[in-house]
Amino acid sequence: MASLSFRNVVKQYHQGKQSLQVIHGVNAEITDGEFIVIVGPSGCGKSTLLRMVAGLEEISGGEIRIGERVVNQLEPADRDIAMVFQNYALYPHMSVFENMAYGLKIKKLPAAEIRQRVDKAAAILELGHLLDRKPRQLSGGQRQRVAMGRAIVRQPQVFLFDEPLSNLDAKLRAQTRLEIQKLHRELGITSLFVTHDQVEAMTLAQRMIVMNAGRMEQFGTPEEVYSRPATTFVASFMGSPPMNLLNNAPGGRPGCTMGIRPEHIDLAQEGWSLQVETVEMLGAERLIHARLGDEALIIRTHEDQGAPEVGSTVVARPREDRLHWFDQQTGARL
Repeated sequence: MASLSFRNVVKQYHQGKQSLQVIHGVNAEITDGEFIVIVGPSGCGKSTLLRMVAGLEEISGGEIRIGERVVNQLEPADRDIAMVFQNYALYPHMSVFENMAYGLKIKKLPAAEIRQRVDKAAAILELGHLLDRKPRQLSGGQRQRVAMGRAIVRQPQVFLFDEPLSNLDAKLRAQTRLEIQKLHRELGITSLFVTHDQVEAMTLAQRMIVMNAGRMEQFGTPEEVYSRPATTFVASFMGSPPMNLLNNAPGGRPGCTMGIRPEHIDLAQEGWSLQVETVEMLGAERLIHARLGDEALIIRTHEDQGAPEVGSTVVARPREDRLHWFDQQTGARL
């Protein structure tokens, strides 16, 4: 196991005399054994950052360290990492055992050690009864567990997960998230997990890197990112529904954007007068979509509060101690 460092990491692509910079000076220190999620929208650079750690993308500037080693110039095979991909990448003609053992056979490890490592990983992932099956005989969730098992037997210093749950249905995604959490508790190996799904990020991360257009907008725990977003981008990306961001709210400050989470606005006798546009029923909760003047606003309420009629006017009040303020020009937290 090892720590992982990003020190002013830059990625540029060159075409003739033109260059395109896609990663802009990322800095982060990840301690030994941490589970870090890199989250952001499509095209933000999160997978590029992961692939630079893996050695699948060249580093244009800065340093990536695994433990005490600068790995910029090392081949992927020499970095002591194991990667789990979105598409499983299993050999269809090999059994589960053979898929999990393949990398160890290439390294010419003794057969007894290979058997011991595969059996241990299979026990952790509850794959012991499937070792003789071929991938086509497995469900999507089982195939992903085989892919994770193949990474585990390597006993790497760092695990890299590149959107590994994207091909699973909602129920399997939730189940596999729990399995990944359990796996990390048991193995304690430093892990980087890339996803565009904020639910995955919030439930899996010990700390998370929020990426936007190749820049690291915030690096912190899920609680810090949700409760004290560093920018309007983080505020609007993390949270479902996202934070309300209002430029012309009553009681606002000149030059500032007011932020308020939907669950921190209460229906009241006095306050903002809102026009209800739609109401979403989400089991025990309701999402009231309304307008405050020319700005959209979402309020999250509990089922026992009832739901207003579409087209009606309601009065709501934000909780003053839950307001966030951002610079209107830069988007940075004030």
